[in-house]
Amino acid sequence: MNYNSVRRKSKKIKVGGLYIGGDAPISIQSMTNTDTHDVAATYAQISALEAAGCDIVRLAVPDIEAARTFGELKRMGVKIPLVADIHFDYKIAIAAARSGADKIRINPGNIGEKSKVRAVVDVCSEYGLPIRIGVNSGSLEKHLLEKYGAPTAEALAESALYHANILSELDFHDIALSVKASDVRIMIEANRILAERTEYPLHLGVTEAGARLSAAVKSSVGIGSLLALGIGDTVRVSLTDDPVEEMRVAREILKSLDLTDGGGMNIVSCPTCGRTRISLISLLRDFEMRAEREGLLSKNIKVALMGCAVNGPGEAREADIGIAGGAGEGLLFKKGEIVRKIPEGSLIDELIEEIKKM
Repeated sequence: MNYNSVRRKSKKIKVGGLYIGGDAPISIQSMTNTDTHDVAATYAQISALEAAGCDIVRLAVPDIEAARTFGELKRMGVKIPLVADIHFDYKIAIAAARSGADKIRINPGNIGEKSKVRAVVDVCSEYGLPIRIGVNSGSLEKHLLEKYGAPTAEALAESALYHANILSELDFHDIALSVKASDVRIMIEANRILAERTEYPLHLGVTEAGARLSAAVKSSVGIGSLLALGIGDTVRVSLTDDPVEEMRVAREILKSLDLTDGGGMNIVSCPTCGRTRISLISLLRDFEMRAEREGLLSKNIKVALMGCAVNGPGEAREADIGIAGGAGEGLLFKKGEIVRKIPEGSLIDELIEEIKKM
């Protein structure tokens, strides 16, 4: 299925130097876990995230002093769009906007009286900044909890639309919506509701997903299910881990659906079975480490590592290049055509060299 043929039509908004929504590529986001007051540490983590393929970075901004960090980061040369994560205090949102944030994340209903929300809207309009409305199952309004009895998908979607309406009444429309839950099914259904009821771009993610494996699975199911339906304009995989690890999972989700812009290397391999006569598990690990170390992962190619001839040139014929194992040796193939036999001990060396030529 061609994703662009089913992709939900959403409003395009600008965040720093890139666009989200509309026909813009799906962007990957993350959030720093450094102390925002520590400019050097925050700068180092942003740089690492950018190098790992992050498109947008969000920073927690608990006070006015932390808001000033945006200006320092911009003076240090940070180009990647930065989002200020604000809760309750409208003055912090204004300070972040004036300091250099490229986007403000608030819930207008939590800011307070209408004059305070208008003050945030005015400064965002002045600096050309969009506003992201972020709703999750742990921050639902009391009246919605009473109405629905729990943070249901309908309640979360209604909350997001309620906050968006506050901004709309102030004639502000550069809005992105984010509805997250730790329950994957609720997260999926809430975003499906929003996709039907609004054209604002949607930021996808599963909140409080957990440690690496659990969070990767939950995020892949939640984010991937929606993207496969054409819903979603930007994503974040939340891990209780180094934020750089979030990039790896997010890239794999996008690659699995052919949604990457420029792609990068797509590695496929069989799970092995009783036919396998080579150490495919260790060969795959060796290949992944070598490809990353030698800077080959950015190549827009499909590489297959298969355990036998059955799963080799036949099933993996769409791969640009690959190897298929035998007894102590393997076949090198390109586009399903066998190139030559190679001793097992030289398989990865020769595969790497062939990829370098491509």
